[in-house]
This record gives sequence, structure tokens and C-alpha cells, in this order.
Amino acid sequence: MLAAPLAPARTTVTRTAYWVRLLPLLAALACLTRIPSFTRPLWNPDEGFLAVQARLLAQGGQLYETVVDRKPPLLPWLYQAAFALCGSGSLTPLRVLAVLAQLLTAALLASLARRRWGDRAGRTAGVLYLLVSVGLNPEDAQAATFEVFMLPWTAAALWCADRGRWGAAGAAVAAAFLTKQTGGAVLLPVAWLLHQRGGTRAGLPRLAAGCAVPVLGAALATDPAGFLFWTVTGSAAYASVTGSELHVLGRALTNAVILAVASAGLLPPVVRALRTARTAAAELWLWLAASALAVALGCHFFGHYYLQLTPPLALLATAALHVLPQERHLAAVLTSAGACALFLGWGLLAPRPELAHAERLATALAHRTAPADRVLVWGIHPETYWLAGRTPATRYLTAGLLTNYSGGRDGPRVGEEYAVAGAWPVFRREMAAHAPALVVDDSRGKPYTPGRLPTLRRLLAAGYEEVGRVDGAVLYARVPPGQRARLSPGPYAAPPPRPPAPSPGGAAPGRR
Repeated sequence: MLAAPLAPARTTVTRTAYWVRLLPLLAALACLTRIPSFTRPLWNPDEGFLAVQARLLAQGGQLYETVVDRKPPLLPWLYQAAFALCGSGSLTPLRVLAVLAQLLTAALLASLARRRWGDRAGRTAGVLYLLVSVGLNPEDAQAATFEVFMLPWTAAALWCADRGRWGAAGAAVAAAFLTKQTGGAVLLPVAWLLHQRGGTRAGLPRLAAGCAVPVLGAALATDPAGFLFWTVTGSAAYASVTGSELHVLGRALTNAVILAVASAGLLPPVVRALRTARTAAAELWLWLAASALAVALGCHFFGHYYLQLTPPLALLATAALHVLPQERHLAAVLTSAGACALFLGWGLLAPRPELAHAERLATALAHRTAPADRVLVWGIHPETYWLAGRTPATRYLTAGLLTNYSGGRDGPRVGEEYAVAGAWPVFRREMAAHAPALVVDDSRGKPYTPGRLPTLRRLLAAGYEEVGRVDGAVLYARVPPGQRARLSPGPYAAPPPRPPAPSPGGAAPGRR
């Protein structure tokens, strides 16, 4: 009579002992692989964008109204909360949270693998994931941005679905979507598991409710119409590759090759699993396929998009390795560790010229303006606002939202006519309501230069004069109204009248 209750107790002790041994290992590895992230004040413009958003929200800004981006709200809110607790002068708290996010993802993958294939498989999945998670350009892999915080939710969705917890699985899918839209791709393998386990009648309503309630709550907590526009319907022009086909293809192949190098220990067993089709469940392949589709969605193929592939790759490799001899396990881990070491060295040693440029520009901007002044940085480096401690004069933090320039897109589809719908009238109202004390033209010859944009060209010609240059960026100070009659002609000054009268908004030089 006394023996029966003891069996679950022994199982609990065994389970606890397993995690007591494994979690410190995964935590140490998560810290080790994220060391480079602490060596820079920031890694890419996404971090700068989020930091500026968080400051504006703390000052009373409203998401999707006076603070806008094409992303869901969870990460801006997380940045805002971290800044409220720890101050807004450093991203170190977000770096720590990114380490915890990676650790949680690894632990969930380990739990999934252990449940399916045993203790050794659990250790393998967690370790392989962390080793490959930094296998991209460091500005993509080490930044505390959307994909890093999305991945724990995607892993949690599979973890819950694997245990038949359909409401929780739906909530995890929603949280992944609310971190970045492409996180919602994990719904496909979750729905497949629901179908395979015959729980559609009872599980589907719970899954649907779990997905819908958090998304509706986020929409109501912001602005429903703005939420729908900025996260779903307002990015048609951004998703087009017209005029940039070769550039986008080159970026897609380059980042795929970089991830393949990092995954050198994982790909052979994954290929073996693909050939045999006996060592991995269909939902893992569906997870990988859905993640690949998410990478391609939007047709930009930035390196950080590829992080979404790493959890299913780690599980598929583990699925193949668990039926192979111990030495194959060791070879996969050692190969992955060697590749990880290369990427860590890259992160620690590679120069970051764009960061240095943004820091010099921020220093000049802070020197020429007062803390209460609003400024306009016309470029794709919103981190300049954060580094300088200055408030943007507009809700549009990059030139991309007003010109459709993004990631090296070339000229044919860059201009005012390709902006986010309705953006330029709002921009003109903001410039009239609180004209910036300083305008920084950081286009440096890119297709969004003010000379190609009639509205910005007229703004500079009417009330600003050049006061300095920093690394090719041009600084324009506002001229008091009484002095504007004496304003010396600058590169964007209006041309003298000449017959016949120019057509309205006359074309800028070089405009196509």
C-alpha cells in the first residue's frame, strides 16, 4: 500500500535532479554566447528605434498615434518598462533580458526533446540551440531586438501544444505575434498537432480563444485602427522588391550562407533526417517550413530574420542524433562549438563604423541644441536621437517611413509617393507645430536625399542654413524669422523665378 505513492516521488526527484544539472549549464552557455552584446552601447538601428520609442512613450506618447512603427507593441512596452525601472541611458537591462530569453528558449527546447527522445536528447537540443543562436552577423544575433524575444514564445507554443494545453498554446502564439508578426507562423505546427491528436472539437475553441484574446487586448490598449494599420495592412509598399531584386537576392543568399556556416554541426543530421524521414515528427518539419516562409515574408531577408529558423533546426538535428552513436553527438556539438567561437570572435573584434558615426553625430547634435529642443535626424539611424538625448520633431523616426527606403533599396521606388499612406501631411503638420531647432541630413548620397524630396527641400530652403558637417552628414540650424530675408542660398534653396513658371513642386535634379 505504501509503495504506490513512492513511484511519482522518485520520478519527481529524478526530474528535478535532471534540471538542477542542466539549467546551470544552459545558463552559463547563454551568458557566454551573449558576451559580445554587452560590449557596444547598441548594435543596430532597431535597438535605437525601440529606445527612442520607449522614451517617447514614457513622456506620454501613444503607440500607433504619436509613436509609430510597423511592429506590434510588446517589445516597445518591454523597453519602456526596463527604462522605467533602470533608467533610459543604457540598454544593459535589455541585454540581460535577452540572455534570459535565450535561456528560456533553450530550456523549452530541451524539455520538448527530452519528452520525445530522452535525457541525452534534451541536453543536446538545449546546447545546440544556444551554440547556433549567435551564428549570424553580430549586429543581427547580438542585438536585443524582436526575434530574440519572439523565440521563447514560439518554443512555448510548441511546448504547450505537445502537452495538449491548447489555450496556453494559443496565448503563446499570440504573444509571439505581438512581439513580431512573423512569430505567428508557429500557429501552423500547433494546429497540425491539434489535428493529429484528434482534439479539434474541444481544443480548437481554446486555441482560437488563446490566440484572439491577447491580440484584441493589445489592439484595445493602443488604438485599434492604428494597430491594424501599422501591424498588418500598412506595409504593402515595404514588402515589394521592385527595383531591388538583385540586392535582395544577394542579401538572402549571404545570410543563408552565414547561418549554414554556424549550423555546420546541425545540417548533416538534419539532412540525414530528411532522407530517412523516420526520426522527426512532421510538426517539426512544418515548424521549419513555416519559419522559412516567415523569413521570406516581406522580401527583405535581413540577417536577424534567420534567427527564427534556429529552434526547429536544433530540434530536427537532435531528432536525428538521438538514434546515432555517441561520437556523432560529440562531433555535432564540437563542430557547433567551433563555429560559435568564430562568431563570438567576430562580435568582439569587428569594428562598427556606423555606430561610431552615430555617436559623433549625436555629440554634435547635443552640442548645438538644448535638452528641450526638438530635432530632426533625416536618415535611417534613429539611435542618434537616443544617444544625443534629444526629442524627435516627428513621429516618423526614420526616413524609411516617409520614402520607403529600407535596407539598401535603390532609387526607383524611393520617394514621397512611396511613403506610408498619409505620412507626409502628418509630417508637414508636425513641422509647422514644432519646427526642429536643428535638422540633420544624414542621407549621405542615399536615394532619400532631401534634394529628391520636394517637401523637405522646401522646408530647408525656407528656414534653415547649413552650420556644419559630420562625416558627410549636413547640419542645418533654424534661422529666426527676422533673419530669413538675409538667408544665404544653400543646396536646397528655392531657385530664382524664371519664365516660364515651373510646374507645381518642380522635379528635383536627378529625380526619376
